[in-house]
Amino acid sequence: MKFPKPITLAELAASLNAKPIGDPGFLVTGMNEIHMVEAGDLTFVDHPKYYTKALNSNATTIIINKEVECPAGKALLISENPFDDYVSLAMRFRPFEKASSSVSATAYIGEGTTIQPGAFVGHHVKIGKNCIIHANATIYDHTVIGDDVIIHSGAVLGADAFYFQRRPEGWKKLESCGRVVIEDRVEIGAATTIDKGVSGDTIISEGSKLDNHIQIGHDTYVGRNCLIGAHCAIAGVTRIEDDVILWARVSVNKDLVIGKKAVVLALSGVDKSLEGGKTYWGIPADDPRKKWRELAILRQLAENRKK
Repeated sequence: MKFPKPITLAELAASLNAKPIGDPGFLVTGMNEIHMVEAGDLTFVDHPKYYTKALNSNATTIIINKEVECPAGKALLISENPFDDYVSLAMRFRPFEKASSSVSATAYIGEGTTIQPGAFVGHHVKIGKNCIIHANATIYDHTVIGDDVIIHSGAVLGADAFYFQRRPEGWKKLESCGRVVIEDRVEIGAATTIDKGVSGDTIISEGSKLDNHIQIGHDTYVGRNCLIGAHCAIAGVTRIEDDVILWARVSVNKDLVIGKKAVVLALSGVDKSLEGGKTYWGIPADDPRKKWRELAILRQLAENRKK
């Protein structure tokens, strides 16, 4: 997420009650998680395991809970609780806005687009030309939709990321301030849900088609002309490259890459990155011929045991 205007390190430090290390006038232009940061962004780290990764990331300002040497060209904010400070910034720059109508006055609706009765379109949403938003679809705030998009009934675009930190008193939510971005000629099936990024974007690229009852987690990228079958579950921070086909009820773990033109057959479970241009099946997903051989061997073992 980019801030409305750059903020100085000194201003941020004062608002968070954190200790600044670096030029007080150092400019911070946005905030994001480690895996999505760009130059000018702020990120946070609160565990020694990830200190090096955060300090060496593209982020140029890091909220950290230990005083360490500041990398050249960067700035630090020393905080007792970086997670809570990050959440406070998310809520400050992307606060919840109560709706007073089914289609917000701040939403932009392109020429030729139809919003069916009962659909909800939130604040600061942008919808392109010649789209159809069917009844009872829900488009959360700040969602961006391209041209010639069809969104079927019951679909939900932009719900919060499923991201919590364990605390002694229970789970602490990392408040979401990212977006969902739907590019041109995408079709989203009934009751499909696409979560917004934690502080970046969840993207469905041009020409991709999604069936009914699909869940796509935060910060996931779906490439161009992908086909995703009913009841697929795709965890957060996954990258699905162009022309991938996931048939019905495929489950995909987080932080994976599924390569271009890969095909994953129905009922498979993907627990590691998959090379493009191949077909996969099973749990864990692998070459279908290999999985069938394994099943044949298991059947033979069972039959031999009976004998």
